[in-house]
Amino acid sequence: MKFRWQIVLGTFVGFCGAAFGSAGGIGGGGIFVSMLTLIIGFDPKSATAISKCMVMGVSLAAAYYNLKLRHPTLNKPIIDYDLALLIQPMLMLGISIGVICNVIFPDWLVTILLIVIFLGTSTKAFFKGAETWKKETLVKKEEAARRQESIAEDEAEYEALSTGPNGGIENKIEVTIIENVDWKMFGLLALVWVSFIAIQIAKQNTSTCSTTYWVLNFLQIPISIGVSSYKATALFTRKREISSTGDQGKEFTVTKLIIYCVFGLLSGVIGGLLGLGGGFIISPLFLELGIPPQVSSATTTFIMIFSSSMCVVEYFMLKRFPVPYGSCYRELLAFF
Repeated sequence: MKFRWQIVLGTFVGFCGAAFGSAGGIGGGGIFVSMLTLIIGFDPKSATAISKCMVMGVSLAAAYYNLKLRHPTLNKPIIDYDLALLIQPMLMLGISIGVICNVIFPDWLVTILLIVIFLGTSTKAFFKGAETWKKETLVKKEEAARRQESIAEDEAEYEALSTGPNGGIENKIEVTIIENVDWKMFGLLALVWVSFIAIQIAKQNTSTCSTTYWVLNFLQIPISIGVSSYKATALFTRKREISSTGDQGKEFTVTKLIIYCVFGLLSGVIGGLLGLGGGFIISPLFLELGIPPQVSSATTTFIMIFSSSMCVVEYFMLKRFPVPYGSCYRELLAFF
């Protein structure tokens, strides 16, 4: 590992990717893979593995900050643990499938998939950003008009409109992590993560493609489907509710719940295969649900801790990335 201008430039690009990625809840994997391939000079498969290590560092740093924050308009944590438990198990199953595909697929196919996915997600994000910008511009115009009317009519001091789902005043309260975490949901998320990690470690003591190897691989399916089904059933029967939207009576049909789980699986496959965080699919999905952007970003980043760390463990066991590069960039981005 030699110190050269490519490393300096790559670190700067990685810093920018981490800043924008954590703000948007996408992890920055798309920028990391491109930087590692075009600037540092890694092959696509090595860049994919190192990118996951960098995404893990960014997610850890961002999640630690978010764990202490509250919802912008409601008296609840900014991280929606119900959404996390619905998506995370299927996301981790997709990660395992994506890592296997990364090992099997040739470099040229991985490169083509990177280009196609980046073009598609960039286009989608651009139009979504333009739509959001128009809505925010309209809100600001309405605020300005209302302020002028208030001054003209000599009314009381104007109270600015809130962008939150309930039209309430933004909640800036910070509490301790212990008070702000839903420990039951967190425990289930951790249980899924530990189960998947244990399976990956157990696979190392078996012969590749042996009966035991495939039994351990297929054990991931009932774990992920079982936990996601448990959460989906609770949402369908309204024993639990996605209250981040401010709509306590929101109903979930079976079709919608299946679609959300499929999107989680798909984002995991693409993330494990191409080194992306998976947030580029999950975060827009949350926004479509009506989740506030702050909550969407925080929840997505929290979910990516589990998925990216498991992906790093898998790639490490497969000896797929240089440890010095992965450790260096992960620590730098977590520090920034």
